[in-house]
Amino acid sequence: MRIDILTVVPELLESPFGHSIIKRAQAKGIAEIHVHNLRDYATDKHRSVDDYSFGGDAGMVMKVAPIFAAVEKLRAERTYDDIIFMTPDGEKYNQLIANHLSTKTNIIILCGHYKGVDHRVRERLVTRELSVGDYVLTGGELAAAVVVDSVVRLLPGAISNETSALSDSFQDNLLSAPVYTRPAEFNGWKVPQVLLSGNFKEITRWQEEQALERTARLRPDLLGSSDEQQPSADGNR
Repeated sequence: MRIDILTVVPELLESPFGHSIIKRAQAKGIAEIHVHNLRDYATDKHRSVDDYSFGGDAGMVMKVAPIFAAVEKLRAERTYDDIIFMTPDGEKYNQLIANHLSTKTNIIILCGHYKGVDHRVRERLVTRELSVGDYVLTGGELAAAVVVDSVVRLLPGAISNETSALSDSFQDNLLSAPVYTRPAEFNGWKVPQVLLSGNFKEITRWQEEQALERTARLRPDLLGSSDEQQPSADGNR
């Protein structure tokens, strides 16, 4: 899988992609992550990527020309399944979308900045808009890092134990059951006896009950979710 990220602050993405699972996935050739500085596509001597908005609103707006030039260059080299814009008013990101994106071959992620982007970018270039939550960040770089991390870890071979990702929270619209490790008792706090029993049928039943109980208590909204929320092939619900 190849992911191209367009940003005005490429330095923000150096650390997230240089460690742990994401670093190993790149070393194995499972994922390619390329970060592009949009200033490289500006044509003026100041390499400006923003300008004042028409209408007199406060705040600067990312210009259409550098973004268009970057996208056109990448499209000339390969076909992209999606051009994703990270924006607070986008579709709320979740595990179903991460699963869907992990099946793609090539995607572009555009990181918003300043007051946003010239709306013609959203109308003419972007195929999907995503938000990591109902709050505003300085830019879309950290949100893009979240998306990349959650997608790359799902790629075959990225995690040594691939079944581990399948049992994560949200994969089946439930939170994960509690997990424990040695010692079996610490400061008088004991691991549930069923997990020490070796009875895998009972362990599975306990885990399912715990997952349902935790979801009902902590995230009851998830119990109203259904397979109908699965994104369609064109990225729409």
